[in-house]
Amino acid sequence: MKYKILIFSLLCGSGMCLLLACGHGKKHATPKKKQIVANIRQLDEVVKESITERLSAIQDNDGVMEDSLPAFRPQALQDFYKEKENASRWSKDGVPNAAAATLIDAIKQAEDVGLLPAHYHEPALNTAWQQLSSDPAAKKDAALWARMDVMLTDAFMRMASDLRFGAAPRDSVTLKADSLFTDAQLTAKLHQALEQGEVTSLLHDLEPTHPGYVALKEGIRSFKEKYAAYHWDTLPLNYTDTPAFRLLVVDRLVQSGHLDTTGKVIDSTLLKTGVRAFQKEFNIYPDGVPGKRTVMAMNRSTHDWVMQAAVNLDRWRKLPDTLPRTYIMVNLPGYTLQVVDSGEVKLESRVIVGTPRTRTPILNSYMTNFMLYPYWRVPYSIVFKEMLPAIKKNVGYLAAKNLEVIDASGNAVDPSTIDWSKLSKGNFPYVLRQMDGLDNSLGIMKFNFRNKYSVYLHDTNNRGLFKNSMRAMSHGCVRVQQWDSLAQYLVASPDTTNHKGDSVRVWIEREEKRQVDLTRRIPIYFRYFTAEGKEGTLVFYDDIYGEDKVVRKQMKL
Repeated sequence: MKYKILIFSLLCGSGMCLLLACGHGKKHATPKKKQIVANIRQLDEVVKESITERLSAIQDNDGVMEDSLPAFRPQALQDFYKEKENASRWSKDGVPNAAAATLIDAIKQAEDVGLLPAHYHEPALNTAWQQLSSDPAAKKDAALWARMDVMLTDAFMRMASDLRFGAAPRDSVTLKADSLFTDAQLTAKLHQALEQGEVTSLLHDLEPTHPGYVALKEGIRSFKEKYAAYHWDTLPLNYTDTPAFRLLVVDRLVQSGHLDTTGKVIDSTLLKTGVRAFQKEFNIYPDGVPGKRTVMAMNRSTHDWVMQAAVNLDRWRKLPDTLPRTYIMVNLPGYTLQVVDSGEVKLESRVIVGTPRTRTPILNSYMTNFMLYPYWRVPYSIVFKEMLPAIKKNVGYLAAKNLEVIDASGNAVDPSTIDWSKLSKGNFPYVLRQMDGLDNSLGIMKFNFRNKYSVYLHDTNNRGLFKNSMRAMSHGCVRVQQWDSLAQYLVASPDTTNHKGDSVRVWIEREEKRQVDLTRRIPIYFRYFTAEGKEGTLVFYDDIYGEDKVVRKQMKL
């Protein structure tokens, strides 16, 4: 029995050795937290040793730094310090260089450019900076100088990359040719900043110069300044039209500066005035009623609104450095189309976009032609979900919707001769086509551009819908209110088409079916901007497709 116990003990001991040998129980390297030198002349040499220790720890800890943040580009970090045998790059003899202070300031103000200071070691750097600035004993702490040095280097690399390419991952419609700096490019930019003695101008030069980006940054700054001194209470989400609830709303509006009750009687009229002021600022239909949507907006913090704008700055960073001279931009959440020519908005129109269930895609393309009095070939998704069940109930549905049935040979078929009960998604050898005319869902005009989603711009036979504030209502295509102005713009330039505006007007009056080919293809972009800068203020739009939530998670905002 003793012999068996001895063997078991030996086996267990061997097992423990194997586990330890395989890396179980591995102890990560931890740099010294404090290294006080007796003489300041020894400082730089000990800082060099401490930086070496920290770089080794980053390697051992799979790229994780002392403040638990992952190093942005571990190899670039190692290469940068290797150039000077791990010597300090941001200080000398216990004195920080000029570039260090400017980078600390840039990190503190990162929110102004849509970035979070905490992503660039701000808490740890700020603590170190304060200690080194005010505590004589801390100035002799080589470990503290080394910690700040390595974090400043990593922070610069990450911020430079984020400002140039965006912090969110590259997406399928990103138009920039490059999506990241090489390690060599990062170290070269850091050398440039250190030689200049400041990082502000270099970081600024990495940002987009598009007017939309600049206006959004300006809007963020003014928004933060406006609400810096305000603090407000959270309201209950369940709307109850009671005196107590109304009083809570009034207090909330006073707290954010949307209502002044001084010397005024607090009644329903005053409440509506305040609610409307808030709704107008945050682009909510101004009905003066503190409903659930309005209350949810009131409960959001200044930081949360700024982060919504930050997501959109990141989207601008995904665009190329320069856009074409002429292009068409459709902002889906903003329900707007703009034609931009030489930096000026030449045409703006309300649009209707896809519902959350039938989203309009984000895409890049170019306009090829537009058609007058087009047929509408009904997509099969609509045929099977909406039309076929209605036709089976009453074949007269086709005539009521001005639809004709086309067979595989392209011939029109009398719908009364078809046994609709036998047709289904797996057996439907026809195409449903809506005939041209004012009753056509495409209206009078359709604008074509190549894309894999089979979407396009078009007029509509239900133009009253453009009055709605919420216009996510289509099956995916974009309905344009100013379709006629868009067509006139496209034919106005001699290098765009061989036709004149007068010809288009005549064809419309005659109800002629025509296709106008564009000799110069105009780029068209469908984008998703839920915040814009206008006249120094921020304008917000609903996150109709939930895209902001996805990007904020990616950016950890």
